[in-house]
Amino acid sequence: MTSTPAHPAPHPERPAAPGPGRVVVAHGGRSTPCRAAVRWASWEATRRGLPLRVNRHWTPAVPEAAELVVADARHLDTVSGSPCPVVLVPEEFGEPFLAEVVLGVDARDPAAGAAGFAFDTARRWGVRLRAVHGWRFPSCSAELPFGIPEEDRGAWEDHEVQLLSDALRPWREQCPEVEVLEDVRLLTPVQALVRRSASSGLLVVGRREPGGLGSVARGLVHESRCPVAVVPS
Repeated sequence: MTSTPAHPAPHPERPAAPGPGRVVVAHGGRSTPCRAAVRWASWEATRRGLPLRVNRHWTPAVPEAAELVVADARHLDTVSGSPCPVVLVPEEFGEPFLAEVVLGVDARDPAAGAAGFAFDTARRWGVRLRAVHGWRFPSCSAELPFGIPEEDRGAWEDHEVQLLSDALRPWREQCPEVEVLEDVRLLTPVQALVRRSASSGLLVVGRREPGGLGSVARGLVHESRCPVAVVPS
């Protein structure tokens, strides 16, 4: 098996402490989905010790003082270009609850912003962080005439496990108080994360595109059963 080298792990940065005037912003209205988003935003603002600002009229503008923006999942395009983390709440979501935080990780190129946000959230909530890495067989496996031998499958999976462990090491060293479960799945990233959403408090993924959401984030927002945090790089 030929190993694929991982990208150098980025230097981890713990999110800055809330500054004066920082707020949690909720995009809300009178519909049931909007009320769910406002309810989650109020809950999280209390946990962060920050005031809540509710915008009743939809606008793509995000206040400079916003530390976090919360909206219902139907309006993801309205806030998809936000310079700060955005939490999108499913319309059927009920009362917020504390449960493990799930971080979607590309083990070959981890998103530093998403990892820092996920570790910080798990630390503040006092819950476990589950780091999920979805992978697939290398393209050469399609050329094997008699299927994939178990020995090769095991070697490939071990390699993915090691990649994830290496990718998370900087954040684990910085946040030793956070319990981390490394979860490697032979699934697409969306499939692997959606399967955890029913029992999770929050899914966290990165956003590399400067002007909108990528395919993984969009797939999660449409299918997740818990709120999804999209964190810009």
